Amino acid sequence: MKTSVLLSIDSSFLEETLKTAWPSILGFLYNLAFAAVIAFIGIRLIGYVKKWSRKTFLRMKVEEGVARFLSSCLSVVLYGILIFVVAGRLGVNSASIVALLGSAGIAISLALQGSLTNFAGGVLILLSKPFTVGDYIVNQDGEGTVTNIGIIYTTLLTTDNRKIVLPNGALSNSPLTNVTGQERRRVVITVGISYRSDLKLAKEIMQRLFEERSEVLKEDGIEVYVDSLGDSAVMLTGRAYTKTEDYWPVKWALTEAVKLRFDEAGIEIPYNQLEVHLKQP
Repeated sequence: MKTSVLLSIDSSFLEETLKTAWPSILGFLYNLAFAAVIAFIGIRLIGYVKKWSRKTFLRMKVEEGVARFLSSCLSVVLYGILIFVVAGRLGVNSASIVALLGSAGIAISLALQGSLTNFAGGVLILLSKPFTVGDYIVNQDGEGTVTNIGIIYTTLLTTDNRKIVLPNGALSNSPLTNVTGQERRRVVITVGISYRSDLKLAKEIMQRLFEERSEVLKEDGIEVYVDSLGDSAVMLTGRAYTKTEDYWPVKWALTEAVKLRFDEAGIEIPYNQLEVHLKQP
């Protein structure tokens, strides 16, 4: 008799408990199913955005490794947002998670402050493209041909085969000159001739020297003129355009040719001389 009464009480208590908790269980199951749908759709969308961003970076002529890294960073951010959305749907207190991640983020940012600055500089360089691999750049910290643009550092190769590694943070925030950024460069040759020399003949010789070089772009014009009248020489300048890759061979060849032709024509190129007079006692 007592056993049947206890069973009756237990079954009644269980039934009442189920009736009370059933709406909460249904709500949780509904939220769980809805969160699963959100997670499924979010994962598919993130995968699509990752592929799209990678193709976009490649169309912007960003290096493949860098494009893959940037698209991965974007997907990490999107996954973080998705986690917060799903957690919020399941009733998890997202405020505490945000506070925890925020504190961790501040600590990590302080520890990696320099690296994050370089990372931001690398992204800026890759997107704005002040220079690309193969360009010759001049910066206050060094100069050389760009061999690699990484996320943190940019590598230069100097003319004497030295490797210079520059942090992207400093490189993106300081003035630099992209020497080979244009398809053509202007070659300028300046030489001083004696006041006693034939100025018109010197100009004609320099004009012919520029015209004889096949690398000189004749359609852009050749200019030969008197630049200034110095203390001991008339400064004669010739200038013309050539392709960037031909700049140094043309400049060196013209500089040598001017000296040889002027010598042949008897045109004196003055130089500083020191005269010493000894007085007999």
